[in-house]
Amino acid sequence: MGSTIPVIDQYLSQPDAFHPGVSLDNVIFSFHDHQLKILLIQLKGLHQWALPGGFIFKEEEVEQAAARILTGRTGLTDVFLQQFHVFSQRTRTLATMTRTMLEEEGHQLPKGHWLEQRFLTIGLYALVQYERVRPKPDEFSVACCWYDLNQLPELIFDHREIIQKALDSLRRHLNYQPVGYTLLPKEFPLKSLQAIYETILDRRLERSNFNRKILSYNILDRKDKLYTGASNKAPYLYSFNEERYFQALKQGLDKAF
Repeated sequence: MGSTIPVIDQYLSQPDAFHPGVSLDNVIFSFHDHQLKILLIQLKGLHQWALPGGFIFKEEEVEQAAARILTGRTGLTDVFLQQFHVFSQRTRTLATMTRTMLEEEGHQLPKGHWLEQRFLTIGLYALVQYERVRPKPDEFSVACCWYDLNQLPELIFDHREIIQKALDSLRRHLNYQPVGYTLLPKEFPLKSLQAIYETILDRRLERSNFNRKILSYNILDRKDKLYTGASNKAPYLYSFNEERYFQALKQGLDKAF
């Protein structure tokens, strides 16, 4: 951890530095243009895309490893991370893909190397603000960029299943975790918060009913209007009242939308 040795060289020459048979994958959610987005990397030598992931140093906590990988791909620190599932299907990984990626970098994987073994992967989801992220590929990828949740490219292994499981978990956590707070900018119109709820819940919500219910929690402070056109149609901007919001999350936002 904290080594200046390239990651590929660490994988090949320092196998004892990592927990064997265990990896992690980050499902990094953001929100932009009324769409929930996922950060993906395109792997070298392959046409498929993948979730940003990696391995865990023996001296690291799982959350530390996930944060290290997330910082490398986004440039962000102190990001909301939530562990949600362990994926353990016996046939979930393919050693041939690992070999292809390493060969693309001019490395030969010795037969029986630890990277060829079966891996369980720990799934974590992260919530980040789109505008703050500067996507950056890792040593195994040629691109790192956002995809709309409903327009995902072809993914390796079980990564589509991991994304769906993360979304299911986010849906269950919606009333207990700071979802809107972490995905939206400091000030926002109510329609942006409603769009997040609609995307996560996968259904349309009636606007006046949503506004009435969310405002009844008394967790939002109203700001000035957002003047982009006719003044009589300009929406008010809101921000989360942090003290009341986090207190409400302890009890759960119990009104069904």
